[in-house]
Amino acid sequence: MGKVATQVKVMPSSPEVDLDELEERLAAALPDGAELNDTGREDIAFGLVALILMIVVPDDAGGTEAVEEALAGVDDVESVSIENVTRI
Repeated sequence: MGKVATQVKVMPSSPEVDLDELEERLAAALPDGAELNDTGREDIAFGLVALILMIVVPDDAGGTEAVEEALAGVDDVESVSIENVTRI
């Protein structure tokens, strides 16, 4: 069984959101088998900063939908978008 690395951009609902706390809640919300491998931040505009998450999921997990849905359901998340997917 292989693994897939997925780069996900998470936009917080406002610039006032504590990104460290949001990052912890996002990691806790990941479905079984998915693991947070790395994190980064990207300045957007007007003080808004997006979280860039590198998430590794098993190849047989059925794609990235479960990860997207789990992350989108976290409080203070405005949007979730898959930026890159690669097999590792």
